[in-house]
Amino acid sequence: MKQTIKEMPESERPYEKCVREGENSLSDSELLAVILRCGTRGRSSLVLANEILNFMEQTPYPGLPGIIHSSLPDLKKIHGIGTVKAVQLKCIGELAKRIAVAAARPGLSFRNPDSIAAYYMEQLRHQEQELMICMMLDNQNHFLGDSVISKGTVNATLVTPREIFVEAVKYHAVSLILVHNHPGGNPTPSTCDREVTERVFQAGEMLGIHLIDHIIIGDQKYVSFREEGLI
Repeated sequence: MKQTIKEMPESERPYEKCVREGENSLSDSELLAVILRCGTRGRSSLVLANEILNFMEQTPYPGLPGIIHSSLPDLKKIHGIGTVKAVQLKCIGELAKRIAVAAARPGLSFRNPDSIAAYYMEQLRHQEQELMICMMLDNQNHFLGDSVISKGTVNATLVTPREIFVEAVKYHAVSLILVHNHPGGNPTPSTCDREVTERVFQAGEMLGIHLIDHIIIGDQKYVSFREEGLI
């Protein structure tokens, strides 16, 4: 299939199909073709889009999620993908994550672990190492801000209560919520997770800065220490 998009029947062209039937009617490869706009010499954007998705099938994250997990050098291994198109693809993935965060923010409730998990899900579930984020709240449970406390290995997040409370004092926080991810996708708390949570909780009680919850993010699922009665 070496024909260009313009040489295809109008009924099969992704752009025209989107206008005619709506974006929901497009396949993953057709969506990518519309965003890429053009292919390379002798290969249409639709052919290139299919090659991108075929490449992703060989990775640990098949399909569109593979774009988020692929580095620029990885993407440039695909025939027809240079720096410009690789940057386009990475920006598509980043845009998708930011849209998900922005959509979750209006429903963010610090009394509702589900809404906190939804807010951080797209940011954290694609990470290949553990990240620990500390959310800071004032005495009326207003969100003051968050901070990445630690970037760990795929096995454990290395974090001490001191690092957490230094950030809390900067924000004049009176309560905290910890959020971190498990790259393997299973949010079940490890022994290390339990020990860190207990140390932070006890230190916070002495300082008058209370740990409200610790939420572990997996792949489209989470565990809340508060819901599980672990805090």
